[in-house]
Amino acid sequence: MKPFARFMVKSAYVLNGSASYKAVKKFFYNLMENNSYRYKKYFDIVMVVLILSSVIILIREVKYESHDFLQFFNDYVISIIFLIEYLLRMWVYNDNSKIIIDRYEHDEFLQREFNPFKALKAIAYVKFQYMSSPSAIIDLFAIMPFFHELRLLRLFILFRVFKLFRYTNSIRHLLSVLTHKKHELLTLLMFAAIVVFVSGVLIYVMEANHPNSQINTLFEAFYWSLVTISTVGFGDLVPKTEGGQVVAMFIIISGIAVLSFSTSIIVSAFTERMDDIVENKLIENISALKTFYLICGYTKTAQQVAAKLRRHGKNIVVLDRDVERVKLATSHRLKAVIGDPGALASYAKLGIDFKEQVRAVLCLEYDDVSNVYAALTLRSMDKEVMLLSLLIHQHNRKKLLLAGVNEVIYAQELVGMVAKEFSGMPVAFEAIHALRSEQSDVLTEEIVIDEYICSQYHDVGDLDTEYYRIILMGISPVNGGAFLFNPDAHERLHNGDILLIIGSNVLIKEFKRDLHVKKRYR
Repeated sequence: MKPFARFMVKSAYVLNGSASYKAVKKFFYNLMENNSYRYKKYFDIVMVVLILSSVIILIREVKYESHDFLQFFNDYVISIIFLIEYLLRMWVYNDNSKIIIDRYEHDEFLQREFNPFKALKAIAYVKFQYMSSPSAIIDLFAIMPFFHELRLLRLFILFRVFKLFRYTNSIRHLLSVLTHKKHELLTLLMFAAIVVFVSGVLIYVMEANHPNSQINTLFEAFYWSLVTISTVGFGDLVPKTEGGQVVAMFIIISGIAVLSFSTSIIVSAFTERMDDIVENKLIENISALKTFYLICGYTKTAQQVAAKLRRHGKNIVVLDRDVERVKLATSHRLKAVIGDPGALASYAKLGIDFKEQVRAVLCLEYDDVSNVYAALTLRSMDKEVMLLSLLIHQHNRKKLLLAGVNEVIYAQELVGMVAKEFSGMPVAFEAIHALRSEQSDVLTEEIVIDEYICSQYHDVGDLDTEYYRIILMGISPVNGGAFLFNPDAHERLHNGDILLIIGSNVLIKEFKRDLHVKKRYR
């Protein structure tokens, strides 16, 4: 193999195996192309501000003397930023190293010498596909003002306005709706063009030789025809002959028909795609959430769990295949999406980051098979996400555990344990009922011991829970040891331990607030 070809192949394998290179490329791809990426909206805002700034500067220069700083900012700073963006988009459009490797391995398989120029030709072809796309052409025109010595090229600043299509989702949704009806709109446009052409020729024939006519050229005839069919009617050109007036009546009726048909097409397009637009907006809102709990199946149990989580200020996303249950969840002011919890496509549509966003997934269908499928699908996507599942039939417990569920909740087992423990103890039953009642002000709360709390409070006695009239049920150790019920006052606190407390909502809030202020002395 020749030195250049060897260098190309070696470089391709190095880049293809470099985790840092892939991470950087993925970052820029998400920043510019991935609508579900949380930081993309900030990038879009910056680009929109630059576009509007360049147009405002251009408008100001029409009647006012150009300021040196503004001209430099518009011609160089903004243009260079757009140039960098253009090159980055071209870079992330495809994987050049993958093309080279595929070409090399293909030639090796056929036992022939690797031709680096064929690989470069394949890369150039893919890049040309990007450069010839409408959005890339607009990006290229937006860079043209960089060559400000050519005064005419400054007019290309106006092409920067079209870049707004990239950074505003609402405009993209509008274009997608119109694209859905492109055949109908093109047919209507062709009809309007034929009417303009025919009426323009007719009005020219009727009016061009009349001594008092205002329509003396074919251009003026087409201009009048276009203005009339659009029902604008400036009145600057008026037919004088009877034949011209007949043509005017014909084109006015045609204009009303064109407007009526175009309005009906656009309205029907929005009606058909409204559900998709609402769903896309909902998915964007879900992507913007920092953390949330994902509930699969909005059953009666899920409704109670969701209500409890919302009272604690938690974000909730519901995924359910049943349309009526999704509507019910939406009426409860939850973010709900129609989808099968057991299908990968449902989570791909949501575009969520399990590691960063999802606190836990709750599989709460009244069907063990559905919960197993959901768990298997989720585990195939993320090995560490917390999974909790409702168990309907005891013999399916092992299946849920094998599917990767962390915690299995079997309602009958819990009821049996409580009934056995408190049999003949009516007061205890009343206490349990008070804790689970939605009207009760008594709450159970988990508090994570952080580094600051550890530096101020060394053991359980320092917490002084009696002062706040709250009960410390126990501590879940950070090292994964057994749960410590009713810990001794001398029990040491460690960073990452979880305190389980019971008390009034107001007192718990006061206790949590005081934990993060200077140590109390009483």
